[in-house]
Amino acid sequence: MYYRRKILFATLEVFGGTLSHTKLQKVLFLVTRKQQNKSFDFVPYKFGSFSFQANQDLTILTKKGLISSQTSGDASDWVLESKDNYFQTLKKEDQAAIKQTFKEVEGLSQRELVRYTYQHYPFFAINSQIAEELLTAKEMSKVKAQRKTTEELAFFTIGYEGISLEKYLNKLIINNVKLLCDVRKNALSMKYGFSKNQLKNACEGIGIKYVHIPELGIHSEKRTHLNTMNDYKKLFDEYEKTALVENKDQLHKLLDLTHEYQRIAITCFERVPCMCHRSRVANALKKLPAWNIKQRDL
Repeated sequence: MYYRRKILFATLEVFGGTLSHTKLQKVLFLVTRKQQNKSFDFVPYKFGSFSFQANQDLTILTKKGLISSQTSGDASDWVLESKDNYFQTLKKEDQAAIKQTFKEVEGLSQRELVRYTYQHYPFFAINSQIAEELLTAKEMSKVKAQRKTTEELAFFTIGYEGISLEKYLNKLIINNVKLLCDVRKNALSMKYGFSKNQLKNACEGIGIKYVHIPELGIHSEKRTHLNTMNDYKKLFDEYEKTALVENKDQLHKLLDLTHEYQRIAITCFERVPCMCHRSRVANALKKLPAWNIKQRDL
């Protein structure tokens, strides 16, 4: 079992076996603030800190019958069904993080807990739909100060290799990206969160528009046997002479989208730009007569 799932079980154990969907997200968030190696990453979402990975894990554990989701009226709770003691299997520092969090928030209602996280971690309240109901004007000013407001024209490239969906999304948020353009031929991934619909829904949940531009992708069969930098260079050189020439209209589309949304990013898998065709897309854009926009890889 993934260690992070043991953290989920142990957190529910310590908190009496039942936590509302919202409360568990907030408790997990506070637990991870005390971890050197965080079990989950979080984004500022509709009701504050939210982990897509934790939510996905809970869904999987529910299907396995180890946790259940029970709804009564407007309230939805995660209920621990497993009888195993996972808390005792955790590292001592993680046991301490959960115990400390329990003492920190013991007795707080859901509303008070949410407010507590907003007060102490205002960045994670920037997309909240309820922050103004919970916070004072002074506290809201701290939240607003966390929002990135720069509107300077900018074009970014970003890969998702080696990082969580949440870390990826936070990079977009911090750079005030308004539109994410997926330049994979087939927007499918074995990695959670990065298949087309998952990524689209996650982006739109934090106020970033998503668009897929498969015309600028590379067919997967051409990506086999890439073992050396020279293999990548040959592939991308061919890509420049074929796909980028044949789809020059898509480059002009990216130019138009940049002016429309002010700050956009193109994305593919590889972490290092020179190992990814997005770097060639960016270079091709620089050659357009009307292109005078700053570029940066995130």
